[in-house]
Formats: sequence, structure tokens, C-alpha cells
Amino acid sequence: MNSSFKKQLSQLYNEVNQEIYSAGVSKQKIDIVDNRIVIFAQTKRSPLISVLSERYPELTLSVDGALAVEYKRRLKEKLEKQFGVKVTTIFKDYDPASEHACTVVYLEQSLSM
Repeated sequence: MNSSFKKQLSQLYNEVNQEIYSAGVSKQKIDIVDNRIVIFAQTKRSPLISVLSERYPELTLSVDGALAVEYKRRLKEKLEKQFGVKVTTIFKDYDPASEHACTVVYLEQSLSM
């Protein structure tokens, strides 16, 4: 896999993270196989969400869900625009206890780089 592509993808992922959560990614690993991109990242939880989570866990779940949907929408839009790929779907999960995130991007076609 072209290291320039991974570097640009890493920067794009970090950019979207900063837009949504006002924080960058501290660690990141990207694996690409055929038409799948798997991104493991470590990020700090938003302080605002952390404050809410103690007394309003149900609200925190809703906010986390809404932010994940927005994150995936922006990431898909930017991936398609910057790299000219067609994204089929994106899955994203975040574990607040460990501050680890996993994002899986499925593309319509394999990346041939």
C-alpha cells in the first residue's frame, strides 16, 4: 500500500476528529485489505461529554450516537472528494474507558495502489 495514501488518510481522519471533537488523535494505525480500511485510534474523550456522563448517562449515549453519525457523514464526504473513491458504508465505535476508537470503511471497489 502506498505510504503517501496512508499518510493523507491519517491526516484526513485526524482533521475530521478535530472538527467533531475539538481534539486530535494521539495514536493511529491504519490497515487496508482489498476494499476495507480499518483505522484504530486513541483519542481523548471530549471534556463536555465526560461532565455529562456522570449524571446523565442516557443523554451521553444519545450525544455519542449523534456525534458518531455526523463523524461518519463527514468522513465519507471527505474520503470520496479527496481520493475519488466510493464509500459503501462506515462503521465506528468508541470505548470511553480506554479512549480507543475503531473505524471500518467499506469501499465499493478494492484499492489498487
